[in-house]
Amino acid sequence: MDIFSKEIKVEAEAYSDIVNITEQVQGFARESGFSEGMIHIFPIGSTASISTIEFEPALVQDMKDKLNDFAPQDQTTRHGETWGDDNGFSHMRATMMGPGITVPLHEGEPVLGTWQQVVIINHDNKKRTRRIFLQVIGK
Repeated sequence: MDIFSKEIKVEAEAYSDIVNITEQVQGFARESGFSEGMIHIFPIGSTASISTIEFEPALVQDMKDKLNDFAPQDQTTRHGETWGDDNGFSHMRATMMGPGITVPLHEGEPVLGTWQQVVIINHDNKKRTRRIFLQVIGK
């Protein structure tokens, strides 16, 4: 087994913007040269999540709405009061969703369903350049 790693960057708007990174993950898998293994996809930062979704506008908006129901962006939090950054909700969203995911690599490609895309969600209250660490362990 070998390991191949890379960091990529993605621009994301505020308030749980969902950005499709499937093509970058597929490109990374090809660049690794591995045919079999596991790809771990991890956001660097405590206010972002990696997940999969059917990346279509209605579902993306439904997801944003549910995240806001769970942890409203206008909710006062002790974190916001302590640090003055008013982004306690973003930490809660990221923590509850979990930071990263692992996707199987088979025959040189990430194993994803027909309508399944890999996304990063920027939960923070400001636009960010999100850093994502990709690592494949395989052969």
